[in-house]
Amino acid sequence: MAETLKQWNEDASLCCQLDSLKRCPQFDIKLERLNFSRCHTVLIDVEAFNCGAGLIPLDGRDLWHRNFVKMPCSPSSTLDSSVKTKLKRNILGFKLPSQVQRWNIISEQLNALASKKTASAEEVVKAILKYNPKYKGQWSIDGLVNFVKVNNYFEKLFPKIAALALKLPEQVKKAVPLLQKGQPAAITLSQVQISCLLANAFFCTFPHRNTSRPDTEYHNYPTINFTRLFTDQSKCKIEKLRAIMHYFNVVLDEKTQPKGLVTFERCCLRDTDLPNWRNCKETLQKLHLTSQGSIEADGTGMLQVDFASSWIGGGVLDSGLVQEEILFLMNPELIVSRLFTEKLADNECLIITGSEKFSQYSGYSSKFEWAGPYEDNLQRDKWARLNRQILAIDALHFKHRRDQYNMMRVTRELNKAYCGFKNHHGLKGPDIATGKWGCGAFNGDPQLKAVIQLMAAARARRGLAFFTFGDEELRRGLQQIYGLLVTEETTIEL
Repeated sequence: MAETLKQWNEDASLCCQLDSLKRCPQFDIKLERLNFSRCHTVLIDVEAFNCGAGLIPLDGRDLWHRNFVKMPCSPSSTLDSSVKTKLKRNILGFKLPSQVQRWNIISEQLNALASKKTASAEEVVKAILKYNPKYKGQWSIDGLVNFVKVNNYFEKLFPKIAALALKLPEQVKKAVPLLQKGQPAAITLSQVQISCLLANAFFCTFPHRNTSRPDTEYHNYPTINFTRLFTDQSKCKIEKLRAIMHYFNVVLDEKTQPKGLVTFERCCLRDTDLPNWRNCKETLQKLHLTSQGSIEADGTGMLQVDFASSWIGGGVLDSGLVQEEILFLMNPELIVSRLFTEKLADNECLIITGSEKFSQYSGYSSKFEWAGPYEDNLQRDKWARLNRQILAIDALHFKHRRDQYNMMRVTRELNKAYCGFKNHHGLKGPDIATGKWGCGAFNGDPQLKAVIQLMAAARARRGLAFFTFGDEELRRGLQQIYGLLVTEETTIEL
């Protein structure tokens, strides 16, 4: 027993303390002046921003094109022909135009709500179905109605969210590009612009985004309209709505309205970037192991890993409630990534810089509860982004646990993790905060997934903080594995 304890102590001494890992802003990333490029779309006026004039929406034009988000306020967004033929004659007896701009109907409905001091959930549902008439009788939005019955103070918030949604044409003037498969690109927009887009998602205004059938235009994108979140009164959806409504409550208050930027970047590994894992001579970097704490709290300032779905955000707007969904609910600005991020391929990741945390929570999965407001006091970088970087990487889902030990699948996971951990712009980044990526419902072996992440971090030359979420046995096991590998100066070659 004494010998075992001695060995554990020796292994533990090889791990580092949490405060020895690099973080932002203590670890300074040198940023150039904010600017747009062929691969970086900025939706605010960069000249005004760089001169200290604030966050002014960039002028531009609407593009109704497959490479851009099709906006609800676009002149090209009209009611489909099955609806047009049913339009009634106006009060003068003339038939309304056959091409009815959908934004006119949306504006009419949302203006009616915005003019009220309070609006009932029934009125919200009625408005949504006015400009989504083909779904009348198909959508069940009873969950929102029942939610408000026990949270009726939100009736004062609905008109304000409607007014925010109506600001879309003045807040987002330039076409928003899609972050498409195989194309590294970034989008930077203001937190106010994000809130305006999310208000439209709340009122289900985005065209062509109400179905995910394989033959539809956006079949390879996550849902963005909030329809599914309103469908029933399950406990998990009630708690989700509490978090989202709190977000709107904060952003709609002039005293607490966020005044920064957020960047969403799709990164891709080219074939020439893929490591030859059979010939990698790097040794392991620093590792901090703990069964206490969490990625989002104790990993502040590090690159925080989102155990993502390839459909970014997973089931956040439906019934899902594990690590990724909870992260998106605490940081609702992340949800807007679903508007423009195509499903991630095996060699891709999404990095979000600058999102704000608005809420606290307790529990996990079916025990999740919204636990109240959170005041985010992180410093901002030169681009007015909060010093929070979130990395979305999706692990493979194994139906049979034995399948993950196949070398082809191990290599896929190595490449996915390395894509996320790599410094894509040649700048040194902070160290990484992660944990049981791809475990739980995805059936991953926690020790294997930890070693894979250690190897990817070594290749990227970044340290790792690994949180086992209360799993003390895993912590001890990984401590021994790491101690052995470091003592033997083992390289990461397969």
